[in-house]
Amino acid sequence: MTRPGRPAGPATDTVEIVLTAALELILTEGAAALTPQRLHGITGVARTTIYRHWPTPRDFLAALIAVAPHAAVEPTADPVADLHTEVDLLCDRLRDKPVAAFLRALVTAAVTDPACAELRQRYVTDLLAPFHAAVRAVGVEDDARVEEIASAIVSPLLVDALLLDRAADRERAHRAVADALSRHAIRAR
Repeated sequence: MTRPGRPAGPATDTVEIVLTAALELILTEGAAALTPQRLHGITGVARTTIYRHWPTPRDFLAALIAVAPHAAVEPTADPVADLHTEVDLLCDRLRDKPVAAFLRALVTAAVTDPACAELRQRYVTDLLAPFHAAVRAVGVEDDARVEEIASAIVSPLLVDALLLDRAADRERAHRAVADALSRHAIRAR
């Protein structure tokens, strides 16, 4: 027996409309523009629906992280090549997808809302996860070394995208992979 009343969450099409508009606002104006009033004006979705499900910018950011696409790469027989593939994919995401702008919005939002710092950390952890897996696949088992190698590869790309407003340089990214593997005495198999 079902009870009448409000559904537990917004309809799928409402979620898509609101989150698409929220992402567009982030990309054009930053996280500060994420207000229920603003999104109501853009989407026509009832303010009460927006306030009920996404009352703060943090709620929009969390919802966008939850739906952020990142296709997993099927490992091949060459884990070093897989690591290079992950670098290419991250370069593409930083260039073609809103990853860099979204990270900037998370950094900005964390300044005014400390709860957003956890979201920023979660998003970066998600970005690093494929690199952790790829580094483990080349034979590194120690968690601290895995983190160090993955960070050595990804950090220059994020600095370029977030701080220097430069496009991700594939050649530089591949050199970072080679340097990190060389420093840790990991050879291509």
